[in-house]
Amino acid sequence: MSIEISQRVSIAEHELEWQFIRSSGAGGQNVNKVATAAQLIFDIQASSLPDFYKQRLLGRADHRITQSGKIIIKCQQTRSQLDNRELALAQFIELVRSVGVTPKRRIATKPSKAAKRKRVDAKKQRGEKKALRKTPI
Repeated sequence: MSIEISQRVSIAEHELEWQFIRSSGAGGQNVNKVATAAQLIFDIQASSLPDFYKQRLLGRADHRITQSGKIIIKCQQTRSQLDNRELALAQFIELVRSVGVTPKRRIATKPSKAAKRKRVDAKKQRGEKKALRKTPI
């Protein structure tokens, strides 16, 4: 079975490593006994992803991507291990899909003369308002 990232890109299920650990926080006796938190580990370098995706993921500033090139996503939102696993997988798919989208290049523009004039006039008006607050000599 594979995970669909885009029409052309998919990841095999065996490339994902799962660990189930005890959740922190409230939950009563359940939190002390059952490992409900899901931790997904994905090695970017050893994956079957195209080089474009690998480079974009490794260059991304995200706390879930380690220095060694692994994606680690921990999910402990619910008390169900299955739900946490599905939520972690959804976060992983969203992260990988986000690097596939190339952002539009920003075209540098200059402010118009009217905008410059409006800004200077507003500054003058604020200055005059503050000058009126001064006590007369």
